[in-house]
Amino acid sequence: MGLGGTFRQASSSERIVRAVLAECAAVGAETVMFDGPALAGLPHFNPEKPDRTPEEQALVEAVRGADGIVIGSPGYHGGYSGLVKNAIDLLEDLRGDPRVYFEGRPVGLVVTAAGWQACGTTLSALRDVVHAMRGWPTPVGVAVNSVEQKPFAPDGSLADDGIAAAVRAQARQIMGFRMEAGA
Repeated sequence: MGLGGTFRQASSSERIVRAVLAECAAVGAETVMFDGPALAGLPHFNPEKPDRTPEEQALVEAVRGADGIVIGSPGYHGGYSGLVKNAIDLLEDLRGDPRVYFEGRPVGLVVTAAGWQACGTTLSALRDVVHAMRGWPTPVGVAVNSVEQKPFAPDGSLADDGIAAAVRAQARQIMGFRMEAGA
């Protein structure tokens, strides 16, 4: 399952998460995406409010049932977006599950930012969160410097060979982990 993006439909981070999911689907995975506009409809996480909206429930159930996860975010001031943070905070609802949070699952990370420093710090911040939530960040993280790289062709396909290679490598790692784990 994938989550991420911005308020803008078809943002760069969302499109790259979708590209990773497409590579996973090409080798047999069933995928679902919670894009920026879907995440924007979630209320602010409130641990004191036990009743969840249908949209919140759908996200939590998708993560609960997922064997692999891809999270994408723009880099904002060296960190990941509040939109993605709110969605991740909602996963506190998984704390009592037999498979807590991201336990035993590969988590691919995708970052788009205006500069390599922002790419690195945002990717590092997401890796820290995945570790804290008992997940396994894939060795390959996809980082796109929007100042220096133009990831997409006019038809929407990945135009940058390096980004396309990273997307394929991340998908292989997610699917390989799943195969080794017997998922």
